[in-house]
Amino acid sequence: MITDDTEEFAAALPRGQALAGLDFGEKTIGVAVSDRLLSVATPLETIRRKKFGMDAQRLLELCAKRDIAGLVLGLPRNMDGSEGARCQSTRAFARNLSRVTELPITFWDERLSTVAAERALLEADTSRKRRAEVIDHVAASYILQGALDRLRHLRGGRHE
Repeated sequence: MITDDTEEFAAALPRGQALAGLDFGEKTIGVAVSDRLLSVATPLETIRRKKFGMDAQRLLELCAKRDIAGLVLGLPRNMDGSEGARCQSTRAFARNLSRVTELPITFWDERLSTVAAERALLEADTSRKRRAEVIDHVAASYILQGALDRLRHLRGGRHE
């Protein structure tokens, strides 16, 4: 299942399982994971993209190991909200992924997530080399945290 509707995505999720957030790029896929209460996103790793089959296999290995119940894929909209080539590529990746997993997939507007991640890393006085190594999975955690906050709002702020 692929949906742009956060409420539909929330309804498809089993209780007590984590989510993964993905920052899909041309060369890498940043991966972040949540806790089982869906409160906090934590950067996990950056997958260096090779071929779709290999990328999907690594991603699904991480999902199985972490008992992931759903995927939140950052959607790189243009600043005016329109969708360009990068959005089309992200949606195509989601369609391909849905053919190899039953996990529900939703999108989260990722405008400025990389900017926010870069700012946080600069404030933490992270070296340029280290920033380059971690920026994608830190950006994925910003994407996932936005979705987690929205899901918490939908649940009325109660922890389940």
